[in-house]
Amino acid sequence: MIKNLIISIILLVTFYSDNLLAFENKILLKIDNEIVTTVDIAKEIEYLKTINKEINTLEKNKIIEIAKNSIVRDKIKKISLEKIFEEFKVDEEYLNQLIVNKYRRIGFQDLESFKKYLNQNNVKYEKIREKMIIDAMWSEFIYAKYKDNIKIDRNKIAEEMTQKKNKNYLLSEIIFNGIDKKELETNYNNILNTIKENGFENAALIHSTSQSAENGGKLGWIKEASLSKIILNEISQLKKGDYTSPIKIPGGFIILKINDFKEESISENIEEEINKIIKIKTNEQLNQYSNIYFNKIKKDIVIYER
Repeated sequence: MIKNLIISIILLVTFYSDNLLAFENKILLKIDNEIVTTVDIAKEIEYLKTINKEINTLEKNKIIEIAKNSIVRDKIKKISLEKIFEEFKVDEEYLNQLIVNKYRRIGFQDLESFKKYLNQNNVKYEKIREKMIIDAMWSEFIYAKYKDNIKIDRNKIAEEMTQKKNKNYLLSEIIFNGIDKKELETNYNNILNTIKENGFENAALIHSTSQSAENGGKLGWIKEASLSKIILNEISQLKKGDYTSPIKIPGGFIILKINDFKEESISENIEEEINKIIKIKTNEQLNQYSNIYFNKIKKDIVIYER
């Protein structure tokens, strides 16, 4: 039955923009009281293709799996947030900045060009906003819940900045779970196989539980002083294009790939640099707490696959 549904989705995705009404809209998943249909999957695939063109290089069944996992993540977050907030409301200025960050990350400089691009690819701008609202409210909730757990030593950062070379790394990540040794080995081997077959960025799309997954795990330029000693020890010996073995982090494991690195002159405004590093470290810890909490609530969500 699952095989037949996958075939239906592939047909729907192939002809989606031409003749959507020619296909039966079947229910594939039920997540608590939320349903996911073949049309939902098709729309999610179109959204993901606009955000990361690398996805087009994958086989259709893998693209479908990525879309399904993306929807499941959004639905679980939405269900959880609905139990906490009476209404979904986000500061417009903050929301607009999130949208700006998203379209600039994929190469657009203004909103109108981005909207035109979305329209050309059958993706509604409202869908982007809806996703951003869920992400924003989720981030707000995670911050409120775990802000007192964040541990950052400003004096230590200042001291490390004087000791380290001012090196920046262009990194990508894959974050995954490994509750025990068997699960760790299984997940890691699956990731390695995908990297060999489809590349690191596509492996992040398929396997990573991080919010960076839809961007192929890309983190951008990261300052050396913002990295922990454990991670720095792992990546300092690598060359461009290399990636680490799994590194234990709170809530799971991380694999990091070095896309590039460069030396940078030390800024005259040390305080500004320290504040940037504190922000990076804060977001890193919040992302880890986000993964921990998400995995916890996912166990209590009933997911029925038809």
